[in-house]
Amino acid sequence: MCGAPRHLELAGVGARGREWPVPFDLTPLLALRGQARVAMLVSGDPFWFGAGGSVAAHLSPDEWRAFPLAGVFSLIAARMGWRLEDCLCLGLHAAPYARLRPVMARGVRAIATLRDGAAVAELAAWLQDNGFAEARLTVCEAVGGPRERLRAGADWADVQAPVAVAIDGANLLRNAGLPRAAGLPDGLFQSDGQITKAPVRALTLSALAPRPGELLWDIGAGSGSVSVEWCLAGGRAICLETRADRVANVRANAETFGVAHRLTATHATAPEGLSALPAPDAVFVGGGGDAALHAALWPLLPEGARIVANGVTIDTEAVLADLHARHGGSLLRLDIAEAAALGRFRDWRAARPVVQWRAVK
Repeated sequence: MCGAPRHLELAGVGARGREWPVPFDLTPLLALRGQARVAMLVSGDPFWFGAGGSVAAHLSPDEWRAFPLAGVFSLIAARMGWRLEDCLCLGLHAAPYARLRPVMARGVRAIATLRDGAAVAELAAWLQDNGFAEARLTVCEAVGGPRERLRAGADWADVQAPVAVAIDGANLLRNAGLPRAAGLPDGLFQSDGQITKAPVRALTLSALAPRPGELLWDIGAGSGSVSVEWCLAGGRAICLETRADRVANVRANAETFGVAHRLTATHATAPEGLSALPAPDAVFVGGGGDAALHAALWPLLPEGARIVANGVTIDTEAVLADLHARHGGSLLRLDIAEAAALGRFRDWRAARPVVQWRAVK
């Protein structure tokens, strides 16, 4: 019988029990495959933020059976009187707190598992530092067992694992959290100035048309702002950037926005760095690219893949015009100006025009 120490103790299996290695590893369990009948003790529902999926991936359907019980999320929702279908359920015991950033907002309720007792104060500090100070926390210790204890407020002393928290966003400020429309403010991103500005980014993401689970190639990623917003829409992204300092910016932005698990930033050039990548659903060429890049890129795209390329120079405009003539799609010129002070008056400050080519292979 395999399980965590507390599970083995509750089951009273004595010497027959085997504790999971730390860090968690299925190897001891799988080593018994075909040799003996094995029971695996896990918390609640093994297929709801549990180990069930990890085990099932290694076994055939006739080799295992699961006997789920109410998991920690169901138990806490029942204690709080919350509808579980209206709650966000997050496993923050092995993930950064930034996973909350894309989803927290006024009125949101979330239940999150945590690593240990010390993590409660860490999470409270993260909420304070990221605009969610008004969120109400209820600490839920050993839920469903004889040591169960729920505490609301700001007393994080002597918190015992296993622990989860219920986060109530009812009192958050009206503008807390991230807007979900494309084109987030430029100031939210770490950048050296190489960034697709918010209005153009909004039009670019509209053209890229992100869908959950889809893969984006972001060639010449700069700050990675397009890829970050693609991932916030539920997709995955691979960023290629030739400058190491900008790769660092991309990774920092992915971590800040809680999408580092969906975004890979690579220090590489294109097209050389593209051949080993999984096929994309969409491609964004941020600097427009030259004719040689597009000549190598187009054959790599699967049928139905979407491509969007932006350019600001006359030379790149000529390349994109030629691509439009050969491959179709649409060619747009985006002229954007913003009002600014001119003495006692205001005038229009025009940004460089952006030429955008959009196509589907």
